[in-house]
Amino acid sequence: MDMKTTGSPEGCPMGFEGGVRSLLGRTNRDWWPDSLQLGILTQGGTSPDPMGPDFDYAKAFKALDYQALKKDLTALMTDSQPWWPADYGHYGPFFIRMAWHAAGTYRTGDGRGGASSGQQRFAPLNSWPDNGNLDKARRLLWPIKKKYGENISWADLFVLTGNVAIESMGGPVFGFGGGRKDVYEPETDVYWGSEEQWVNEGVATRINPDEGKAMENPLAAIQMGLIYVNPEGPGGNPHDAEGMARDMKETFLRMAMNDEETVALTAGGHAFGKCHGAVPPDQLSGDPESGDLQLMGFGWATDPEQIGEGHITTSGLEGAWTPNPTQWGGDYFRLLFKYDYELVESPAGAKQWQPINPDPEDMAPDARDPSKKVPTMMTTADMALKRDPDYRKISERFRDDQAALDDAFARAWFKLTHRDMGPKVRYLGPDVPAEDLIWQDPVPAGTKASDSDVADFKAKILDSGLSVSELVKAAWASASTYRKSDHRGGTNGARVRLAPQKDWKANDPEELAKILSKIDELRGSLSMADAIVIAGSAAVEKAARDAGFDISVPVTTGRGDATDEQTDAESFEPLEPFADGFRNYLQTKASVKTEEMLVDRANLLDLSIPEMTVLVGGLRVLGANHSSAPTEGVFTDRPGQLTNDFFVNLLEMGTVWEVVDETGDELFIGKCRLKGEEKWRATRTDLVFGSNSQLRSVAEVYAENGHERKFVDDFVAAWTKVMDAGRFDLA
Repeated sequence: MDMKTTGSPEGCPMGFEGGVRSLLGRTNRDWWPDSLQLGILTQGGTSPDPMGPDFDYAKAFKALDYQALKKDLTALMTDSQPWWPADYGHYGPFFIRMAWHAAGTYRTGDGRGGASSGQQRFAPLNSWPDNGNLDKARRLLWPIKKKYGENISWADLFVLTGNVAIESMGGPVFGFGGGRKDVYEPETDVYWGSEEQWVNEGVATRINPDEGKAMENPLAAIQMGLIYVNPEGPGGNPHDAEGMARDMKETFLRMAMNDEETVALTAGGHAFGKCHGAVPPDQLSGDPESGDLQLMGFGWATDPEQIGEGHITTSGLEGAWTPNPTQWGGDYFRLLFKYDYELVESPAGAKQWQPINPDPEDMAPDARDPSKKVPTMMTTADMALKRDPDYRKISERFRDDQAALDDAFARAWFKLTHRDMGPKVRYLGPDVPAEDLIWQDPVPAGTKASDSDVADFKAKILDSGLSVSELVKAAWASASTYRKSDHRGGTNGARVRLAPQKDWKANDPEELAKILSKIDELRGSLSMADAIVIAGSAAVEKAARDAGFDISVPVTTGRGDATDEQTDAESFEPLEPFADGFRNYLQTKASVKTEEMLVDRANLLDLSIPEMTVLVGGLRVLGANHSSAPTEGVFTDRPGQLTNDFFVNLLEMGTVWEVVDETGDELFIGKCRLKGEEKWRATRTDLVFGSNSQLRSVAEVYAENGHERKFVDDFVAAWTKVMDAGRFDLA
């Protein structure tokens, strides 16, 4: 195995601190031990989806009266409710924050988070400090959600409401794509961090250069409970200007935003609305998940009289950024550069910046009484836009060119709210922009291949001199990049032949180049994307025949081939596997157990436990291991044949296993229990199928006499699922 036990955390996907940790980190039960636990009702993988497995959300969305919905949302913006009055008589800024925070949890490291499933309704997100009082925004939307029912998901409604809010205040919008299907439970497979305290409870930032501490991947937010950064400064320090810019650049980069997009989003979002820090936070009730039953899911509550007067605390900061908080324009940058700012404290005790001697026309109206004027404010994060040289250059350009800001904000907002939706073909509705954007990973339309072309290519590739192992490895390298989290990767586009994927260490680049060259030579009219999959599937068929089973591996053609110009190579770098248990590949020993990383990758591939198990066993006997682990887990005397030997030999009692100490419990030798000679070599991802009781119960099924054909059939089904992952062009 290509594995290091020491080194820098840079580039490692799981960090090095705190010893071995779980991929789950802190769970909802850790934060809210008294919350009603419903897991007992979902045993056996039963989904809590009340819509049932046959519900077609795309069909329901297409039946939506889209324009009527937008009209109702526009009317809602100024329909202030006494139980939660609208600041300045307009809910637009509130709904922009709701949409932003629904989408802003996305991170490039594993593609998780984001707006795609409406997770803001559930813990932990519904009770993060940074999401304070957004429970009220969702309740304001309930009458509209109730009216349109199944035709609009909560997930789509969050984003569309943000768009309508921007439009209603004169702001620019690039477009909207629906298609986000709701879920009805928290996504427990997202690692949000291991800290035991929320932000503003004495917890430092996740980056500390003085201690050589980099932010742990795949995390993107700077502190637990934040969407992005601490607006008061790193760890709450408003004087650390350099650290503030550093934190902003790092967290926005991990959320797929460059410096220009970061500046545009910050300025555009803060052109609207205000911060809330009018009362000390100790006057508030707990968050929604910990609140008393009679509060009906409301959190951070004060009494109705205080709410009516605007005595609300969310971030703890208090005040508007501009004198026109419900109107799009250039006031944000105008004020940022017009005035010097002094450090002050909000009524809630938060540190913020206030313009020195502002002109009366540059003061903001009171949120409840427009006849009153109050000073505007800036956060420490806002101040970074003129303190940091890189940000300042961009900010000055936007200050002097309103049209450039309009376009940059509209595009960045669209990217923010659609980044996790995957290919554009998934978008629904009349407002989908015609322009193809590189972050959507565009792929040209493919062509269906004829049966004769497929059969002819199969014959040629099996007679090419390439082995079963080589063809299977190339197909797996292409397909296994898929992530169900943000629908990126997969075989469509054949980006395995482009940078950076062709050079990934996990793909054995020299061997891969040889295989792809031969496939290209023989493919004829087939696309490379189809040919890679067909070649791998032909190899699986041959391996099954050699084992005595005549099977056919289904292949659906029609994939297109992406070009370098259609590929943002930098954005694909986070998809590089630092561990792939299916290939027995581990580049760097991490602080997470290797078998947990296998489970995580299986989850991103949308595999079940039996599918993960049968794929590992099949890939081992097919010889699909990475070159750094050529024999590990290959428990067979007939490699290249599709047999259940991996499970049979793993579970037989004639082998005793010993750890190879210098590998840090990563490599094991299996010796004959009677004679003592070495029989097999294995990794943690091999032995876990014998040591973990649940995985062993599945492995036993595939090892049983009479289940040899079942193993082959199940492997083919799981293989085909992976090869077709991300084929949204088929819908």
